[in-house]
Amino acid sequence: MTAAGTAPKGPAVRPAGYGLVRRGRASFLVHRRSLLTAAALAAALAAAAVASLSLGETATAPAEVVKVLLGQPSPEELVVGTLRLPRLVVGVLVGAALAVAGGLIQTVARNPLASPEIIGVTQGAAAVTVGAMTFGVTSYALLPYLSVAGGVLAAALVYLFAWRRGIHAARFVLIGLGFSVALRSVTQLFMTKGDFLAAQQAQVWMTGSLNGRGWEQAGPLGWALLAALPAVVWCARAQRDASLDDGTATALGVRPDRTRLGLTATGVVLASVATGAAGPVDFVALLSPQIARRLTRTAQVPLVATALLGALTVTLGDLLARRMFAPVELPVGVLTAAIGAPYLIWLIARSRTGGTA
Repeated sequence: MTAAGTAPKGPAVRPAGYGLVRRGRASFLVHRRSLLTAAALAAALAAAAVASLSLGETATAPAEVVKVLLGQPSPEELVVGTLRLPRLVVGVLVGAALAVAGGLIQTVARNPLASPEIIGVTQGAAAVTVGAMTFGVTSYALLPYLSVAGGVLAAALVYLFAWRRGIHAARFVLIGLGFSVALRSVTQLFMTKGDFLAAQQAQVWMTGSLNGRGWEQAGPLGWALLAALPAVVWCARAQRDASLDDGTATALGVRPDRTRLGLTATGVVLASVATGAAGPVDFVALLSPQIARRLTRTAQVPLVATALLGALTVTLGDLLARRMFAPVELPVGVLTAAIGAPYLIWLIARSRTGGTA
């Protein structure tokens, strides 16, 4: 500051790798590599979506798919717009929600191995949902709400037991693992107590499947994610505060416990809503944040790139699950688990050998 109280004129200091975007009187710093990565992922997702809508028991020309998406008359409107599009929308929303949830939980835990399925959120949702199926609740309108309640309750218990004058990353992950194992056992117990038809229905749901998903699942899921969007925008900024250690955060006037609670709550709600719509699609929340972070080379998890990568993973996984063993359709969770399990082993091995996972 000068003696007159005004800032001295001179060129603004811009961090390396960032560009300045001006809109009227407002200006924003944009990470160039993150922007390019998000654009590339969006293009890949668009191509995967067209392929998913084109391929099936009867092939549809991509030009006709584009016509249906643009609202133009097409003879393929029934196949593309009524039968395939709702399933695609559910997959995109579920993938994006799970990926962002994984990124937020990994930020709080400061551990790339943390994700909703690892710390018990999806297992809590599964336990309540399978229990409801066992006792005769089969309403597809009610089951998603039960799933959300189960995921939130499991996360609240993990957070309560992990709290010791604050949240410590190692305790949070270990207690979450314990709850995950216990809740999985409860789910298996419910399946053995139910009748054969209910057990089969629960088994398919537990693998994570988009089979039979339509607008009745896509609509509530889309509205729920839209309502959570302001919280996600806040989380994108709050990640920087949550990554600080307690001493540094306190010195800067930041209250890290409240920030971590907000990040955890947002991640839990996103994961629970997605699980209620399609079941526990494993490893999407684990894979997407770390791959997106490596692609963008950012200090924090890039939530936009992470969401796009999660949506792309589920879309491609569902396409392969439908066509690899046609006419038999596999649940999408089988494909994501086949990819995610080796990645989890690699992460653990890398961390044990001194790598910076």
